[in-house]
Amino acid sequence: MKIALDPYMSRHVPLEELPSFVKQLGYDYIELSPRDDFVKWWTRPRVFPSRIKAFKQAMQKADCQLATIQPMYRWSSPYKDEWEMAMDNWKRCIELAVEMDSPLLISEFGRGGSPERSNACQQGIHSPEACENAFWRSMDVLVPILEREGLTLSIEPHPEDWVEEIHPAMEIIKTINSKAIKASYIAPHSYYYGDDLVESIRATKGELVHARVADTFNHKASSQLRYIVNPPGSNARVHQHLNMGEGEIDWDVFFKTLHEVGFDGVLSSCVFAWEESAEASSKFMREEIQRYVDKYWR
Repeated sequence: MKIALDPYMSRHVPLEELPSFVKQLGYDYIELSPRDDFVKWWTRPRVFPSRIKAFKQAMQKADCQLATIQPMYRWSSPYKDEWEMAMDNWKRCIELAVEMDSPLLISEFGRGGSPERSNACQQGIHSPEACENAFWRSMDVLVPILEREGLTLSIEPHPEDWVEEIHPAMEIIKTINSKAIKASYIAPHSYYYGDDLVESIRATKGELVHARVADTFNHKASSQLRYIVNPPGSNARVHQHLNMGEGEIDWDVFFKTLHEVGFDGVLSSCVFAWEESAEASSKFMREEIQRYVDKYWR
C-alpha cells in the first residue's frame, strides 16, 4: 500500500522543493497531478534534462518517491488534429515516466461527450459514441507502447466525461484486456458512479490499482435544490473534494470494501477545497487514511 499526496493545493511550491514539502506533511509518496512546470494540462510536458535531474535528486534527498504521474490529454477527441496532438503528448509522457522510474500513470477517459452533447449536436460529433471510438483508436496506439515499457495506466470515469458510471467503465477496461490498463476509483465521484457504494467498488475487483480519497455530498439527495446552480436546469456536474468527514461518504464502508476486493495499490489524498489551510488538511488526511488502513489491513 502506498499512501500519496496530490499536492495540487500546494502547487505554488517549486518542483525541486516539493519532495521535502510532501515528506514534512507525513507522506512518502507524491501523486503528481498536472502543474505548469512539469506535466502541464493538455499540452507537452514542460521538462528538460536539468529539471528532471533536479527533481530526481530532490526526491532522493527527501526519501520521497513518485507514486503516480497524471497526464491529461484529449485522447478521446473526435477532431483529428486534437487526437493526433494528444497521441504525441502521450508518447512523450510515457518516455518521461520511464525516465522518472514511475511505473503508474493515471488519467481519465478523455473528458467530453457527456450525454447532453448527444442532443445538442445534430451531427453527433461530440456524442459519447464519437468520443468512445476515438478512445479505442488511442488504445490501439498506446497499449503496445505501455506494455513494451512495463508501465501501467490506470483510468477513471469522470463526471461530464463520455463515461461517468463505474460499470460501463469497467466493461471497457476489461475489454481492452491488457495488464497495462487498470482502473482508478475516485471517492468524491462515487455518487456519479452508481447508487450503491459497495456495489461500485466491488465492480472494480481485479482491476483496481489506484484510489483517490476525499469527501463529497450526495448530489442525488431528495431535494433537487440541494445545490443552487444558476441558471436553473444547468447540467453542471457538481461535486466536492473535501476533508474526510465533511461530506457523506461512509468511510468504514469505503475502506472495508476496498479491503474485501483485495486492493493493495496507491491511496492518494486529493482534497482541493481548502487551499487556505492546505497543509493542515494534508496532515489531517494522512492521519485519517492511515487510521482506516490500520483498521482494515492489519
